[in-house]
Amino acid sequence: MPLPLLWLGAAVLGAAAIKELDTKREAQEHHRENSDGINTRGNIKKHDSGIAKYPKEVFKTETLAIVRPGALVCCGLGGVLEHTGILVDEDTIVELHGSGLIKAISPSRFLQERSGTEIYVACDSTGESICDDLTAERAIKQIYDYQEYDLIKNNCNRFVWQCISGLKEDITTFHQLNKSLSKRYDRKIYWDRWDTKAN
Repeated sequence: MPLPLLWLGAAVLGAAAIKELDTKREAQEHHRENSDGINTRGNIKKHDSGIAKYPKEVFKTETLAIVRPGALVCCGLGGVLEHTGILVDEDTIVELHGSGLIKAISPSRFLQERSGTEIYVACDSTGESICDDLTAERAIKQIYDYQEYDLIKNNCNRFVWQCISGLKEDITTFHQLNKSLSKRYDRKIYWDRWDTKAN
């Protein structure tokens, strides 16, 4: 009868390890919120959108993104919008271009003809990109496909959400995208800067 006892022991240890990881993540989030909780304009951040740190916000301490395939990336577009894409490897981002063509481009090309000079990555409180391999696979499968692009109804935010969720939903604003991402991964989103020169 020792075998069932071993299984029970392994289950108890596994549950304890999961609880410890959750507690550690909550503590890291709390620490980062307390150390970075006020941005340079002195405003206390709000989390109703699922975002703990917006792109371009600067805090007392900077956490650089740790990127992996499937990461959601963004840059500035016209000073008021964000352009989003999916990182499939350290040299390639898949995006829905304004022409309707889904392209695989370099990080420098992702920034070209856009107002942003930095790429930001959706991360958790530790700076790890929030991603999964399936997101990268979905993005890669769509390279060279064409979609009828519409700035309001069928834009980059909708495209990346389809890659993340596998569903065709009306997620078209950066706010909706972040709220859905936060809910899907059950964590607040920190848009941390990606140091592309470190690759």
